[in-house]
Amino acid sequence: MSVPTVLENILARKVQEVAERSARVSLSELESLAKAADAPRGFAQALLTQAKKKQPAVIAEIKKASPSKGVIREDFVPADIAKSYERGGATCLSVLTDIDFFQGADAYLQQARAACQLPVIRKDFMIDPYQIVEARALGADCVLLIVSALDDVKMAELASVAKGVGLDVLVEVHDGDELERALKTLDTPLVGVNNRNLHTFEVSLETTLDLLPRIPRDRLVITESGILNRADVELMEISDVYSFLVGEAFMRAENPGTELQRLFFPERGGPVVSGSTLD
Repeated sequence: MSVPTVLENILARKVQEVAERSARVSLSELESLAKAADAPRGFAQALLTQAKKKQPAVIAEIKKASPSKGVIREDFVPADIAKSYERGGATCLSVLTDIDFFQGADAYLQQARAACQLPVIRKDFMIDPYQIVEARALGADCVLLIVSALDDVKMAELASVAKGVGLDVLVEVHDGDELERALKTLDTPLVGVNNRNLHTFEVSLETTLDLLPRIPRDRLVITESGILNRADVELMEISDVYSFLVGEAFMRAENPGTELQRLFFPERGGPVVSGSTLD
């Protein structure tokens, strides 16, 4: 019998989590909360506008831990990190809400979004319409759909639910087969290429570069994972990739926003304007 991968373990837990949550709060209650939430901030549009100018469109991630690295950041105050990212030049935020594997929380998303004006994606493992409506009820502006975690029917269903509640969708692929499925099934403009294999957690930037020629020009390519230094950024930019999702490189820095500026906007020079406990 084969040993379950990290992704398989996470997805098995998500099935239990959805059952537990829906027993506490019904879908109809969530739908009411979603309707009452603040209007979406336009996640996709913010990225498209920035990338069109050939300027880095950075989705800055708020992440305390990961299954492969354990705790990444001890000094973890989502509101302060969000403010720091905003000052550093982030276009959007990504907030981990998975509890069991990433030490995330729904409250982290709410705190981060309330502390800034940036659009926010709920970074989690979406397998059920309940989670999509829940994301909007929490105030999220976008959700992540991971192709390797979903069949085509479920992927289309979740995207439809997202559209119905006003959420943008970032579809995430890891290889050519997943890319073909995503392009065939979804019309979202946001295609994320995760350079980390979610089964082995190994990382290679070649994943983005290899898939790039197969992605239509009317889709925005977002390279995810493995962007750790200025050379990585420049490698992507010379290939006309201007959208990035970065977490670990920022989370390990003393000031995440300053590190964002150093990595993506070195021409601005100097420290990020102070004003939070992170400075």
